[in-house]
Amino acid sequence: MKYGVADTTFSRVDMGAIAIKVIKREDPDAEIIRYTVPGIKDLPVAARRLIDSGCDGVITLGWVGKTMLDKYSYLAASIGLIIVQVLTSKHVIDVTVHEDEADDEEKLKEIAIDRASKHARNLVLLVKEGKNALTPYAGKGLRQGYKDAGSID
Repeated sequence: MKYGVADTTFSRVDMGAIAIKVIKREDPDAEIIRYTVPGIKDLPVAARRLIDSGCDGVITLGWVGKTMLDKYSYLAASIGLIIVQVLTSKHVIDVTVHEDEADDEEKLKEIAIDRASKHARNLVLLVKEGKNALTPYAGKGLRQGYKDAGSID
């Protein structure tokens, strides 16, 4: 399988390297193409180019600042990524860390590592096993970046 990893220079943690490590662990035969762009608004075109180059799925990794302008930029990028998914019928797993999720940098780093790792695994499952790969985990309250919320069943 061929995976795309799109990340940004604005990110404060190298989530692209983390995602690549997990993808290689989960799919040792994986072909991975990395595409690094300046910021989150550049991720939709990176994802589309990766898909157009033959990637079966893409993970995008971005970092969102604390200001309202940053949040609007993320909203625009997120909509762009959704459009890429709809137009290509390929999964684009949007992984972002928001600077205001934690006050301390070590906690932000933990969130980034956990989120990138878990979503990279999700991408491999969806690409390799298809639409039912995550069904066994439905309703489990799984989270990326934080402790799982758990099921209320």
